[in-house]
Amino acid sequence: MTSYFIRRFLLIIPTFLGITLVTFLILQFVPGGPLEMAIMQMRTGGQQGSEQGSKGTTQSIPQEAIEELKKFYGFDKPIYERYIIWVSNLAKFDLGNSYKYNEPVWDVIVSRFPVSIYFGLIGFFLTYLICVPLGVYKAVKNGSTFDFISSALVFIGYSIPGFAFGAMMLVLFGGGSFWDVFPLGGFRSADWESLSSMGKVWDQVQHTFLPVLSYMIGSFATLTILTKNSVIENLSQDYIRTAYSKGLSERKVIFGHALRNSLIPISTGLGHAISLVLAGSFLIEKVFNINGMGLLGYESIIERDYPVVMGILVISTVLLLVGNILSDIIYAIVDPRIRFN
Repeated sequence: MTSYFIRRFLLIIPTFLGITLVTFLILQFVPGGPLEMAIMQMRTGGQQGSEQGSKGTTQSIPQEAIEELKKFYGFDKPIYERYIIWVSNLAKFDLGNSYKYNEPVWDVIVSRFPVSIYFGLIGFFLTYLICVPLGVYKAVKNGSTFDFISSALVFIGYSIPGFAFGAMMLVLFGGGSFWDVFPLGGFRSADWESLSSMGKVWDQVQHTFLPVLSYMIGSFATLTILTKNSVIENLSQDYIRTAYSKGLSERKVIFGHALRNSLIPISTGLGHAISLVLAGSFLIEKVFNINGMGLLGYESIIERDYPVVMGILVISTVLLLVGNILSDIIYAIVDPRIRFN
């Protein structure tokens, strides 16, 4: 099994190169790139400074200036050479400088880590704390009215995109024509530093509730139904009938025997906890104006800040690939029957 995981780790390199190469090529051919935007801004600035009567004219840009822009953005070299340079710099942990912030990409991304980790950890733990007990109770009450109603609600929530749910919650509870219960967005209020200790806690809770709920709504159905089906499958096994025949109570049979084995497939998701740093969604953070990794990625794509886009891709790809391997390792640890060849 050791050789299997060694191969998996070695496969990270070609997989990573393949993902980054495809994305790099796509970014080079997408219209409206940073070079085109810079030229457009220069021409727009020239028009604004020209006379009002010169309608339909554009400010001409010297070819030398265009060549300097190409050199600044690296478009003076062939695509394959630009990718090789990017990979070489990446090997030195250099992701370049952001076009928008004019700072190293690492500094720009790291500054958003605390917010993403905060929402990621809360969403992860709440999902397991709510969905696992709910799935167990649904398995015990399988076919009941509670099971039917909860399944309907769970799948309705699953069918609603997180950003759409967040926007709907803001309309209902963010003031306006309905209830003014939660703030419209942001991570904290502007006067957070001047609040008392309890005021800071309450302000943080108010700014956390709706975004975390939007993050979690998509995973509710998956984890809840997975738990329910796993518990139902284990309740039908012979060892459960043996436990009942020994006179054990239903509570002890379920939580002492069935649930322990039912958590084996669920525990494999713990390997993806390493990717919590990028938890959430680009659009969810845009809806709530949360200054995290999602909003940074969204703004970087819109504004063609390619170094930041590639930096976020590097981190997310590495975390995803390593998380998949950790999931397999956890699966092999919790279930001794599993053997990878």
